[in-house]
Amino acid sequence: MTTALHSPPTPAALVERLALAARAAQRQLALLDSAAKSTALHAAAGSLRASEPAILAANALDMAAGKARGLSAAMLDRLLLDSARVAAIAAAVDAVADLPDPTGQEISRDLRPNGLEMSRVRIPIGLIGIIYESRPNVTADAAALCLRSGNAVLLRGGSEAVHSNRAIHAALIEGLATAGAPVDAVQLVPDQDRAVVGAMLAAAGLIDMIVPRGGKSLVARVQADARVPVLAHLDGICHTYLHSAADPAKAQAIALNAKLRRTGICGSMETLLIDAQFPAAQSVVSALLDQGCELRGDARACALDPRVVPASATDWDTEYLDAILAVAVVDGLGVALDHIARHSSNHTDAIVSEDAAVCERFLTVVDSAIVMANASTQFADGGEFGLGAEIGIATGRLHARGPVALEGLTTYKWLVRGTGQVRP
Repeated sequence: MTTALHSPPTPAALVERLALAARAAQRQLALLDSAAKSTALHAAAGSLRASEPAILAANALDMAAGKARGLSAAMLDRLLLDSARVAAIAAAVDAVADLPDPTGQEISRDLRPNGLEMSRVRIPIGLIGIIYESRPNVTADAAALCLRSGNAVLLRGGSEAVHSNRAIHAALIEGLATAGAPVDAVQLVPDQDRAVVGAMLAAAGLIDMIVPRGGKSLVARVQADARVPVLAHLDGICHTYLHSAADPAKAQAIALNAKLRRTGICGSMETLLIDAQFPAAQSVVSALLDQGCELRGDARACALDPRVVPASATDWDTEYLDAILAVAVVDGLGVALDHIARHSSNHTDAIVSEDAAVCERFLTVVDSAIVMANASTQFADGGEFGLGAEIGIATGRLHARGPVALEGLTTYKWLVRGTGQVRP
């Protein structure tokens, strides 16, 4: 007697199985009150801390494989975990657990002339699909934000972080289980087959929203192929404009931090605009060069320091994610605003100036998800916005913009209460 061999499920069948399990768990999650969800997330954070040795061992495997594959320095920095970063991941989960629960929040209430009482209340979106690369912290951030807002989540991480993602997911599940939370609400795709991404994008009716976190090619594919609503941004081409009335010391400190604190994050400055009347242009440029940053400039920027190399037309539209910066000298606020309008990816743009009226004009005119005055673009992060963590930074104009956290993972429904009214 022979035993039939079972072939592995197709990508579509795998996604359907995971999605159905997650949706069933989401209905159980909806029965938990705010305190129960908070307790479950604190337990998950504790499990992450206790699992640090296993998580770091898994990450070491991914780092070794990444170096062997020739991943860029920026990609390796995103992938790397150490004790401090694991602690930060757990702390972010704790922070999300302590945030106000948005579900059930009343947005508005109105009593109509006919006596109907109409209100809008926040509800979870349902099942959120996260497709991401490199950053293993997304596994925990996404799970925490989705659970706190009453959503289930289907996680598909990149192959470069496969061991790290599995270790973090296992720790999360262990913690949630001890608190009695529905663990199937956090699903991690066990297969690295790229066809699974296509199956997720086609899973209309099963997945309610897709959030891509990764490089331009991934996000472009998701936006082109998805039959599920997408919340995304393509690039982080972030500008800082040093106005003529900028304080020189403040301008230099902000420029150095905005570019060099971490070059591989989407909030890293990629273009520096220097007003032609700013008195300390040369010292700012020299400080960046002295810190090892390659500068690619227009003719006037090149004249500031012989180490500045001429920029090409493509440099103004490039997200380097490295210690490379495009620099242009501009004639006033209007020219700076025009440059940003042409080249910004609408992620994060900043001005440095002591002229309050100029700052307010910049904040009003620049049409980006995050617009800053006298601060580093590196603050473009959900944790820095008091959101605990973020699912991503959205640059579109529908549903949510900027760091997307708990509120961005909810929609609303109308509740209408009557006393027997019929429409004439």
